[in-house]
Amino acid sequence: MNMNVLANTLKGLYDVSGVEVGQHFYWQIGGFQVHGQVLITSWVVIAILLGSTAIAVRNPQTIPSGGQNFFEYVLEFIRDVSKTQIGEEYGPWVPFIGTMFLFIFVSNWSGALLPWKIIQLPHGELAAPTNDINTTVALALLTSGAYFYAGLTKKGLGYFGKYIQPTPILLPINILEDFTKPLSLSFRLFGNILADELVVVVLVSLVPSVVPIPVMFLGLFTSGIQALIFATLAAAYIGESMEGHH
Repeated sequence: MNMNVLANTLKGLYDVSGVEVGQHFYWQIGGFQVHGQVLITSWVVIAILLGSTAIAVRNPQTIPSGGQNFFEYVLEFIRDVSKTQIGEEYGPWVPFIGTMFLFIFVSNWSGALLPWKIIQLPHGELAAPTNDINTTVALALLTSGAYFYAGLTKKGLGYFGKYIQPTPILLPINILEDFTKPLSLSFRLFGNILADELVVVVLVSLVPSVVPIPVMFLGLFTSGIQALIFATLAAAYIGESMEGHH
């Protein structure tokens, strides 16, 4: 019975990647069909992150200023989030949590600030990477892999003892919990970003362009909050796996 629950949950996660909202521009790479517009916008986001970082720290100073000061503030913020959720062993996980936060943050903001939809594609349209369920599921599965790795590295095979705590009767529920976490992470992020972009598109099409501006500012705020929530939950899951069952 437990194996059937596990198999059905894994199948559900796989099927989620096939969810489509609107039309998509596909590329054929070998025998695989991939969403071309997601790769394009993801590469743009990665280029923005790498480019801005390279410019900001190309000439590091002992007393930071300008871009270097901003990036050091961001790093300190990510360290604080990681330390609060993971504990004293947070150090090795700062790059992972920081990468998650920055990629999601810039992806979300790109959907609100960059005019993706004016770029014409043979099929579908460009949008923020996090506006696609495939991206959010991939990020959630990376988070799942990270907290399994953290738990196994810290506790070895004894990590799996948490599934029979506080009583073996809860084994199916404890197993199911680990497979519902990525579903929750992926759908929360995907749903919020998709809804925000749809609201802005509808308002722009119905009313003068100046009216949706307050909604766009609200979208920027909620986009940042969604990035923070995802990164905080990822760090909390990693910290929980290292500390054991509570």
